[in-house]
Amino acid sequence: MTMRVLLVEDEPLIAMMLEDFLDALDRQHAGTADSVAAALPMVAAGGLDAAILDVNLRGGEKSFAIAEALAAKNIPFVFASGGGGEDIAPEYRDRPMLPKPYTMEGVEQALAKLG
Repeated sequence: MTMRVLLVEDEPLIAMMLEDFLDALDRQHAGTADSVAAALPMVAAGGLDAAILDVNLRGGEKSFAIAEALAAKNIPFVFASGGGGEDIAPEYRDRPMLPKPYTMEGVEQALAKLG
């Protein structure tokens, strides 16, 4: 079965690039959200196998509420960050990281860590 991946990314061009990467890596794009408010209903609706969460969303918003909702449903996720991980809340620092800028290889390796 193909892994269905939710993308949480607030930059439309980057989101489109990630969608292309998922397609090339034979993963299914399960939707894209650009905010916590957009992502939480998608998580609640289910049908996800994994997620890539941009840590820093527009307006200073962080994606930790989405991470909490995913963790509650036992859906694995990776955090994407241009920083060295210091912007990630301590309780999530054991989660896989996807460094920015994104590369196809980086996305593939991050998703492989999720099973």
